[in-house]
Amino acid sequence: MAAASAHTSAPRLASGVVTWPHALAILGVGLVGGAVNTIVGAASLLTFPVLLALGYPAVVANVSNSIGLGVPGSLSGAYGYRRELAGQRRRILLLLPAALAGGAGGAALLLAVPGAFRAVVPWLILSAVALVIVQPRLAAWRARRGVIAEHPGPVLHGGLFATAVYGGYFGAAQGVIMLALFGATLDDDLHRLNAAKNLISAFVNAIAGVVFVIWANVSWWIVLLLGVSSVVGGQIGAVIGRRIPQNALRAAIVVIGTAVAVKLLV
Repeated sequence: MAAASAHTSAPRLASGVVTWPHALAILGVGLVGGAVNTIVGAASLLTFPVLLALGYPAVVANVSNSIGLGVPGSLSGAYGYRRELAGQRRRILLLLPAALAGGAGGAALLLAVPGAFRAVVPWLILSAVALVIVQPRLAAWRARRGVIAEHPGPVLHGGLFATAVYGGYFGAAQGVIMLALFGATLDDDLHRLNAAKNLISAFVNAIAGVVFVIWANVSWWIVLLLGVSSVVGGQIGAVIGRRIPQNALRAAIVVIGTAVAVKLLV
């Protein structure tokens, strides 16, 4: 799909190349966004407003951000967490159908009804925050019953499909919701679940990106700049995230998720 035309995109040079100040702004926010996405998963709340401020229309900014940040950045984060991904192949393969179906459905919904999720997004994120808070108690309750959940069940499949629909549609705090869902339904180390979250998120964004490339207006300059910087940011995020204790990571998810929800509500 051709890049967004001059009358529907950010100010450009005569050659069609994004101006240097805009390029530097996108590279900078992509670097930070790649790190944040890897550690928690709410980077679109940083990158999307910057793209809007530079003059890109909302849908162009959203779809370009989804491809540029969501695919390379998430893959980079997953690679950075490759040690934690070891032994999760079966789990991820079982989750892929729900993730891919939801991501494609969410992308199609965005193109058909751009304002569909506006009212419910903050409440989805707050629900995810609540799951993160109660996850240790859920795990302890399952342990007392002698139930160990290592692989996805119907609740996780259904929840992931709904999360992927949201991720394909907009994606802000998709990682927060997904990690909360994994933590509430699977008994595993939070860093291992975070690694799985990064890889599954990459697949969700990739299938949504296929839909956008075929039917939407994509700015390939945004994709390129965000892609390069978010790959670097993803590696930085993996190094930082691995060193954060599980309880501190859980607290960070709660704080960031709540802040995102409040920002969207006001």
